[in-house]
Amino acid sequence: MRYLYTCLFYLALPFIFLRLLWRSRQIPGYRQGWAQRLGYCPQLEKSIWVHAVSVGETIAAVPLIKALLKAFPQVPLVVSNMTPTGAARVKELFKESVKQIYIPYDVPSAVNRFLQRIHPQVAVVMETELWPNLFAGCSKYHVPIVIANARLSEKSARGYSYIPRLTRDMFLSIHSMAAQASADAERFIALGLSRDKVTVTGNLKFDLELPADLSDKSEALQHRIGKERPSWIAASTHPGEEEIILAAHRFILEKYPSALLILVPRHPDRFQEVAELVQKREFKMVRRSSGESCSPQVQVYLGDTMGELLLLYSVAQVAFVAGSFARVGGHNMLEPAVLQKAIVTGPVLFNFADISQMLLDAKGMVVVHSAEELAAQVERFFADSTYCKLTGENAYQVVAANRGALQKQLALIQAVLMV
Repeated sequence: MRYLYTCLFYLALPFIFLRLLWRSRQIPGYRQGWAQRLGYCPQLEKSIWVHAVSVGETIAAVPLIKALLKAFPQVPLVVSNMTPTGAARVKELFKESVKQIYIPYDVPSAVNRFLQRIHPQVAVVMETELWPNLFAGCSKYHVPIVIANARLSEKSARGYSYIPRLTRDMFLSIHSMAAQASADAERFIALGLSRDKVTVTGNLKFDLELPADLSDKSEALQHRIGKERPSWIAASTHPGEEEIILAAHRFILEKYPSALLILVPRHPDRFQEVAELVQKREFKMVRRSSGESCSPQVQVYLGDTMGELLLLYSVAQVAFVAGSFARVGGHNMLEPAVLQKAIVTGPVLFNFADISQMLLDAKGMVVVHSAEELAAQVERFFADSTYCKLTGENAYQVVAANRGALQKQLALIQAVLMV
């Protein structure tokens, strides 16, 4: 089965690189690291290797990477990513303290070259990045694999069940797994992962640390956008969601004419597309990248920069977490929760089922199903500051009560490195 998979991947490689070239028209970062994607990366005598596919996984990995740097200061730490946005976030956060590279494509020649060059003592793979040839290569070179912050939705589990032999072979390569929740652990076990390899540790995302300069930056941005005006953010939006959000904002403006929507698309290659949509809907807009301040007449502030989502969350009173109207499964609600923001989402939350249920049970989040419901809920928060504040405090308490995954997952990695 892996032989057929490998042949198909080799055949697809020219088209994959053509796609990178196509995407680089809007995101120049896709022109970078092509040699690394074939395994040509810097030579190291030995290393600790952490793989975080994109921005979301990188943010989750930040506390773990910091802990590994502190625990093993003499061992080079390599962080690999698949996307330029993930790579940029690593470089921004860690500068020269880690070696950022692109992960090789999952073909044996690239994987072998990569492993022979970085000599990892352990592979720490974030969440659910399971690659047959990469895992086989780690087994070949005796590199123990630790799956950190592992999660597996019912939908993903069904997908893996269609390729049982390939899945079973990958699971045999795993040394240990830190599952976010019992439900995730049981899905992996049902697919064939040995129960004695799985530990339920909780979710690293609860151990999110706020940047030390966030308060000062937030204060400055509040003055720029208008500190006294009612504001809400729609974060990490996908195609089809912006139309719903802008329709909701139109309703909100009827009741709160000075309201400001901070609109943040998930992917940078859509910044221009979303800007054009906002203009087509005849909203007065300022783009974050322009550096302009918001006059009272500005209705939409477009967050078209990278690495500033926490800052943009911090200046809004209400946070709508997108990916929850689209069939994406939601995005990380814990970022606004740690900032004590009142949270609203759409109904599609399968990627964050456990976290969303915790927030709903604690009355720290509200689910809506349409533009009209979204507008009504935001208006309710604007009208009742006590209710808005209480919802944000409830959300924060969920975060505070569930911290601690970091030390458990770090212990699993240390146990491998100390052998």
